[in-house]
Amino acid sequence: MAIGPIQLIVLGFTHPDFRGEVIAELEELRKTDTVRVIDALAVHKDPKGAIAVEHLSNLSPAEAVELGSKISVLLGLGADAGAESAREKGGVHPFSDADAWDVLAEIPNDSAAALLLVEHHWAVPLRNAVARANGFRISDGFISPLDLIAIGLVSAEEARELHDLETAGSAK
Repeated sequence: MAIGPIQLIVLGFTHPDFRGEVIAELEELRKTDTVRVIDALAVHKDPKGAIAVEHLSNLSPAEAVELGSKISVLLGLGADAGAESAREKGGVHPFSDADAWDVLAEIPNDSAAALLLVEHHWAVPLRNAVARANGFRISDGFISPLDLIAIGLVSAEEARELHDLETAGSAK
């Protein structure tokens, strides 16, 4: 299996109002073969601090067993533990509830966090072309909309709207 670049994204949700939109969008990205969710862990704390954890993955059981051993190495669990964990759970979840405990303490009451381990399918041909040209990744990261003003990609008003959209939940 040719695997694309993998990214871990951690998102926060203040006073979450989940209506299935995030999951639906991840499913659309999978249908178009843009990204694949290798593993996801959603953690919700109610107003009193009670915790609920839910897993999500759109891998087949066979893919999860194969990727479980590789992803678990990245998470410090070891290859054998990862593959065994994926088999025990029906082949779907390289993250375990125990892996999330570091994050749980940081989540305020009446909020949630989502840990998404995604594979970027769209980037496979680009990565391969870069490798054929003897290139390599030096760094990567998301750019704030506010930083796009300086290069003229967006206006100050557009940047503020995008920034507000991206950070709306953190201000409540």
